[in-house]
Amino acid sequence: MTGVHFCGIELAHPIVNASGTFDAIAARRAFGDELLERFPFAGFVSKTVTVRPRQGNPPPRLWELAGGMLNSIGLPNKGLAGYLEHDLPALAELPVPLIVNVMGFTRDEVATLVAAFAERPEVAALELNVSCPNVETGMIMGADPRETAALLARVRPLTDKPLVVKLTPNASDVPAVARAAEEAGADAVSLINTIRGMALEPATGEPALGGVTGGVSGPAVRAVALAQVHSVRAASSIPIVGMGGVQCGRDALDLMRAGADIVAVGTESFRDPAAGSRVASELAELLLEAAPASR
Repeated sequence: MTGVHFCGIELAHPIVNASGTFDAIAARRAFGDELLERFPFAGFVSKTVTVRPRQGNPPPRLWELAGGMLNSIGLPNKGLAGYLEHDLPALAELPVPLIVNVMGFTRDEVATLVAAFAERPEVAALELNVSCPNVETGMIMGADPRETAALLARVRPLTDKPLVVKLTPNASDVPAVARAAEEAGADAVSLINTIRGMALEPATGEPALGGVTGGVSGPAVRAVALAQVHSVRAASSIPIVGMGGVQCGRDALDLMRAGADIVAVGTESFRDPAAGSRVASELAELLLEAAPASR
């Protein structure tokens, strides 16, 4: 498979990870330098960084579903200062471009994060998380086109790095939010994030997650992802990172046919840490089969 261009970034293939679904630092501790030699993704998207440290939601945080997973992690992270001191130096050693996912509870908080990473040459692009369903105020700026436009107006002047807006599937009009993001200066959008859901403990009838509700991911959301990527492609011309239930190369190809430029693997990496490499290899074979025979 030949390389791809994404917002001016060179990628060896079209498969990246979804934010928060692959801990590259922990994987490096487990597998050593072999991880660098066989890194499963063409670009790495970090876990969400917030201005201040977060402990995340109370446990339990994960619940297995018949068609995927329900999570209520709650964005635990070291905060901006801790990330710059501890995580960024480690992630800068990865052999692929680094995209840092950031989230703030106000426009000013997002601006603080964008300005801080704008100065770091280790960072190739920023993903603005306006869609997390696990933190109540985290989805406001991504649920309304006017709020999304106002956020981009605040942060776009702060950096020349590509800005990817991660759209929430829980908005009433996702294509309208995508159009607003594009018109306000976003370089790309990514979708879908998880869909809000809930599970009950069979024995007690009480919520199974410490955060009560969480985000549904995995194969159960694949059809939703296809529909939303298709509708956003019809409404917007900027690149799309498609994700949602990708388990194999065929799933990735479907998202690309629906309009995605590159594809992110998420929940499947919990089952198979090498899923990114496998999906990329399967996708390459499918694209080769689909290519017209050379004359």
